[in-house]
Amino acid sequence: MSTVDPTDLSIDTVPTGLAAPKAGPSALHAADAAHKRLSRPWASLSAVILAVLWTLPTFGLLVSSFRPEQDINTTGWWTVLSNPVFTLDNYKAVLGSDSSSSLAPFIVNSIVITVPAVIIPILIASLAAYAFAWMNFRGKNLLFIGVFALQVVPIQVTLIPLLSLYVKAGIAGSFWSVWISHTMFALPLAVFLLHNFMREIPGELVEAARVDGAGHVTIFFRLMLPILKPALAAFGIYQFLWVWNDLLVALTFAGSSNEVAPMTVALFNLTGQRGNQWFLLTAGAFVSILVPLIVFLSLQRYFVRGLLAGSVKG
Repeated sequence: MSTVDPTDLSIDTVPTGLAAPKAGPSALHAADAAHKRLSRPWASLSAVILAVLWTLPTFGLLVSSFRPEQDINTTGWWTVLSNPVFTLDNYKAVLGSDSSSSLAPFIVNSIVITVPAVIIPILIASLAAYAFAWMNFRGKNLLFIGVFALQVVPIQVTLIPLLSLYVKAGIAGSFWSVWISHTMFALPLAVFLLHNFMREIPGELVEAARVDGAGHVTIFFRLMLPILKPALAAFGIYQFLWVWNDLLVALTFAGSSNEVAPMTVALFNLTGQRGNQWFLLTAGAFVSILVPLIVFLSLQRYFVRGLLAGSVKG
């Protein structure tokens, strides 16, 4: 009878009887089980139905934006199937420079408000997150708990006190009041998220940089920032969408001034005191979603990386 040397066994020569036993149902990973359930036909059909229902209002908004004023005021957008009449008058009204309902200057104001309101909190939060994650100083844990607790403070309770401070400082109704407000409201969440991401970076990398003589400034700019790009991009998209679509903060601190008010305030005032221009909201609202839609689609890969960053460890 021939014998088999265990040292000569390979994947191709292992007898069937020596194969490892298959894992039982109890060993199946939860993620695999969830993947199988979500891959079933009924799950796919449910996802398609939800996607259609989610997209249907936006499609109706797009169709209505090209319909004449009389049709918008009297019939629903679905009647375009039986009466396909389209016009560009709505877009000419909200984008034209001669129209009193033009949104062109407010679009510029929205860009001027949004870009600094995204960059400033990211810069401050990344520095603060590095300090909390890799620097030792007295009261660090207590201060971090305080920053974390600020996330539960409603924005509404801070509006009147902040407005009083801005009036005393002489910056009420200016871009500075909106920039500072959005920065303060974004910092607690930004510091918390970036801190958690930085803590997952192997400490050996930081120690190796310190052995090579690198200080905190060099470590932050040469080591941390390149690693933090996905997380920074993900939070940047969140903050951009939040600031661009914000009405409460802008209406409180910027007011209705054409020099400062963003497009959300213009849309709020577009209907007029008697609501006789509400049909222009179809074109104006669709114009307002174009910029964040372009930003999200162009940075989608960074957004996904940021959501998955740190979720898998090698």
